[in-house]
Amino acid sequence: MNGAAADTLALTGGEPVLGTLAPVDWPRTTDADRAAVLSVLDSNVLVSDRTGGPTAVERLERAWADYLGVRRCVGVSNGTTAIELALLAHGVGPGDEVVVPALTFVATAMAVVHVGATPRYADVDPVTFTMSARSLAAQITGRTKAVVPVHLHGLSADMEAIGDIARRHGCVVIEDAAQAQGARYRDTLCGASGNTATFSLQMTKNLPTCGEGGLVVTDDDGVADRIVQLRQFGETIRADRPRRYVSHRLGFNAKLSNVQAAYTASQLERFEEYHAARRSNVAAFLARLEHLDGLLCPAEPEGYEHAWHILRFVVDLGRLLPGVDTATARNLLIRALRAEGLPATRYQMMPVPEQPALRSICPQEPGSWPVTQDVVDRSFTLQQRHLPPDAGPLLQNFADVLEKVWSHLKVLAELAEGADR
Repeated sequence: MNGAAADTLALTGGEPVLGTLAPVDWPRTTDADRAAVLSVLDSNVLVSDRTGGPTAVERLERAWADYLGVRRCVGVSNGTTAIELALLAHGVGPGDEVVVPALTFVATAMAVVHVGATPRYADVDPVTFTMSARSLAAQITGRTKAVVPVHLHGLSADMEAIGDIARRHGCVVIEDAAQAQGARYRDTLCGASGNTATFSLQMTKNLPTCGEGGLVVTDDDGVADRIVQLRQFGETIRADRPRRYVSHRLGFNAKLSNVQAAYTASQLERFEEYHAARRSNVAAFLARLEHLDGLLCPAEPEGYEHAWHILRFVVDLGRLLPGVDTATARNLLIRALRAEGLPATRYQMMPVPEQPALRSICPQEPGSWPVTQDVVDRSFTLQQRHLPPDAGPLLQNFADVLEKVWSHLKVLAELAEGADR
């Protein structure tokens, strides 16, 4: 960072560290990905309900099951549908309650509502941002049928503690691993613990498709077979006979297309390489930030391997900008970072149970999720820009941005004071 860039914040007229907000360069589509997609187009077998041999969807299902070391994988239309079908396959429906974390993407809770069940919300751990086992235990009632821990931002939830509580109360565990491809918990890949688990292949994910897609994995053949039926109008499609158009259960049209599957299968061939590079790049980036006072960086607890899908930073705003209300301080800090070229965002604007669409479905007392509320109020996130394998230099520029802004906190305090006048 040159002297001119370091002397004055871009927010107050100085030269930014980066000329513009860093653009999104993910997913990385290679010639191999294009060839995989073109091979499906040339075959003219574009949907997965055809008979006559393995489709691209079936090949992806086998490849992901083999990667995780699980018995079955079922491709579906998206990650939200994956949760819905998993819940239905386990018999969750009207009258049941399902515990989800208060800090997650809204789809986790909406999937519960879509199958007719009622979500209850557990608070999260202040360091991992994943479901708190203690809060989970407090939310379980006689109507609780399932628990959906979310491996948020690419870090596994504490599955041993959560699993113990679920077993004690007779609840099924369905892991929402939408953001956690490649993450590990005690040397086990997320989704490979024997529970039913769901993944998203949406284009922003660490293992993407060219649009939307989802996967459900399980060691339970009965659950997998029910999901296969549910995704195809309740029908049983077999390769050794023509389609019979007989629906055995109320199902959906929730298939993954062969084009999407071929793209993801091609991406999977580079997945471990990208995962290793991302871990190295993010580790070097976070090491640059350890000395910044009042900045809590995302953590990788002992026994966990983070997939680093999203980077969330929690700031001690009261310490760094004393006397400034939390919202003003947070928004000013984000503005300063973005002015320098770091694309900081809030991501979640509120705890999930306070979303307008969900607020009336399972009303709980205000303040029931104090950790979630605090994290939402005092944090910013970095998304997608760190996912490519060659993002190391860009992340070092982001470290320059953070160091520069932190060296001008007094200026931010003065700006905040002026805004209050």
